[in-house]
Amino acid sequence: MEEEQGRPNQSTTTKTRSGTPKGLIDMFAVQCGKCFKWRKIHTREAFEEIRMRVKEEEFVCQTIEGVSCLDDAELEYDSTRIWVGDKPGVAKTPTGFERKVVLRKDNSRVDVYYVTPTGKRMRTLNELAVFIDANPDFKDTPLEDFTFTAPKIMEETIPGGKRKRISRSSKEHG
Repeated sequence: MEEEQGRPNQSTTTKTRSGTPKGLIDMFAVQCGKCFKWRKIHTREAFEEIRMRVKEEEFVCQTIEGVSCLDDAELEYDSTRIWVGDKPGVAKTPTGFERKVVLRKDNSRVDVYYVTPTGKRMRTLNELAVFIDANPDFKDTPLEDFTFTAPKIMEETIPGGKRKRISRSSKEHG
């Protein structure tokens, strides 16, 4: 989906500044394609379903039962929380696995990893392939349903307006 004035317009997740454990994304929201109001999506699963289909089926308020464009916005796109925009069309996480999206403490980037049904954290597609090969119960789980593409941090919502970056000279002397 196109971005309007550098801000996400669809399929977006947010992280409040209130200090969620380890920077985990703690809220999901999508912007209506008709009225442009932000709607909270109350479960990760529902958000992933919308994100997966948003290229083919534009999200509108009426997608949520009992909600219409006439209702007030549930969220405002502002700097009361750090916003990150997930790429539209990302496949829904395979059953039994959990996709974790974590904002680093220094706001420098977002990390993506998967937790297997056995509780093991996987950081690469190769690790997932080995896990699936070693666990026949998951042999039909397609690797293309896993993506480590990180959501984009919306810099204008970060305290101070910018991500903290480690300067090249600091790296060389550290």
